[in-house]
Amino acid sequence: MRIIDKHTWSRQAHFEFFNTFVDPYFGVTFKVDVTKAYEFSRSSEVSFFVKYLHATMQAINEIENFKYRINDSNDVVLYDTIHASATILRPNKTFGFSFVNYDEDILKFQTNFLKEKERIFNSNELFPPVNSMGCVHCSSLPWVNFTGHKEPFNGEKDSIPKLAFSKMENFGSKKEMQVAISVNHALVDGYHIGLLNERLQFHLNSH
Repeated sequence: MRIIDKHTWSRQAHFEFFNTFVDPYFGVTFKVDVTKAYEFSRSSEVSFFVKYLHATMQAINEIENFKYRINDSNDVVLYDTIHASATILRPNKTFGFSFVNYDEDILKFQTNFLKEKERIFNSNELFPPVNSMGCVHCSSLPWVNFTGHKEPFNGEKDSIPKLAFSKMENFGSKKEMQVAISVNHALVDGYHIGLLNERLQFHLNSH
């Protein structure tokens, strides 16, 4: 993790402009083909949710702008690795926030996820014991095939990207899902959303 020198940073003007906004977030929803990802989960010991969450984290960690955060001192910090803070639904239909440590190995990532799932199932706590901005917030809405989505944000210094995944739907032989992402425009532009879409689709298709 290191602090970005804003005086030599190519995004200095963009940061200073959007960082004054009451709501600096913008959101985009795009469609991904999850046919191969679903087939992989059916033929392996990896759950479908873990597969697409892992593919998402692979893509996030490949794009520098998604690893920027704004700290309490208004510095821009670049994290080495970004982890997943996904909501996990309990049997009683409440949820807890997880903190799943990212690992390039999907089986190790699934082990980390299952540990967090067990912790949440055996607790009424909302927040995980880890308090770090080095994550992305993720929610799954498998009941709804949405085409737009609004995430809550916590003021102008909130800089953690927020993702939501829709219900999977069948279209002939294909399976598709919507992905919504909200990002702080002081750190991320539409170009980077396009990169994320491209890299996420690549990893969804990879085993």
